[in-house]
Amino acid sequence: MASTIKDIARETGLSLATISKYLNGGSLREKNRQAIEQAIRKLDYHVNEYARGLKSNRSRTVGVVIPELSNLFITQIISVMEGVLQEKGYSVMVCDCRSDPERECRAVRFLLEKRVDGLINMPIGAGAHLEPALEKELPVLLLDRPLPLLAGRVSCVLSDNEGAARTAARRLLEAGHRQIGIIVGPTDIFTSQLRLKGYREALEEYGVAPCENLIAYSDYTVQGGYRQICRLLEENKDMTAVFVTNYEMTLGALIALNERGVRIPEELSIIGFDNLDLSRVANPPLTIVSQPLEEIGLQAARLMLDQLSGENRTPLTLTLSTSIQEGKSVRQLTL
Repeated sequence: MASTIKDIARETGLSLATISKYLNGGSLREKNRQAIEQAIRKLDYHVNEYARGLKSNRSRTVGVVIPELSNLFITQIISVMEGVLQEKGYSVMVCDCRSDPERECRAVRFLLEKRVDGLINMPIGAGAHLEPALEKELPVLLLDRPLPLLAGRVSCVLSDNEGAARTAARRLLEAGHRQIGIIVGPTDIFTSQLRLKGYREALEEYGVAPCENLIAYSDYTVQGGYRQICRLLEENKDMTAVFVTNYEMTLGALIALNERGVRIPEELSIIGFDNLDLSRVANPPLTIVSQPLEEIGLQAARLMLDQLSGENRTPLTLTLSTSIQEGKSVRQLTL
């Protein structure tokens, strides 16, 4: 027969109220906390989350809606968030909407039906899909992509996308490159817009007129990076460098360059995005723009926990700095 909270009370001599406070994350005297934890191990006690959820009207679950589960940037952030939330007694339910706005709407409705306590979303829609959650006064947090429609109503954690692209483009400009291509994501995605803006700003700082033919719009996939680097090479014979603005497209571009026998950096300099392991396995090692993936996951989980606890329901936007890791994929040109 399964142990109950009353068994723990008998084992420890503590009141039911004290034990309940511990099980719900409250702070106790150290000796009481230790006694309860020892009794839990001895009695092999497990919380009946279903029963507790019915009583408290809380599921201890956070819903996460993402555009692509195959995206390494997303999965690494989810892994960190899940670890932090689990430590505090929350489970995570992930829905992959496959970059389809209709699927995104259905995913939010599904999670609300499952009685999640909060929602974390890397959105592809404009924000209307989150209105049902906001109407229920659930905490909603956005990852990577703020939504003007919901400004001041939801929290957001993102990287300094504009600064990241500006730094990468400056690195190429400082090395003497002027015909610099860029592969960005879809035109309607916030990260894509800001990375392109940072690239344009850096060119303008150096007095270089941006050439539209050097800008390739893609879809943040390996296949997209492959196709667009091929197009850039075919249409821009004088291109000496390229900046690829996410990991999957960087990988696709490298595959295409390898198949075409393009030597890096002798024939083409390249700066990639996100994956430091890719930098080490590439030959030569890539210069990489690195986003603080672990910090994004940590801050997102902490913000959500604060809102779930009621400690801070004021919407916040955190913008985290990026860095650049030097490799050997940028050639210094003679100015």
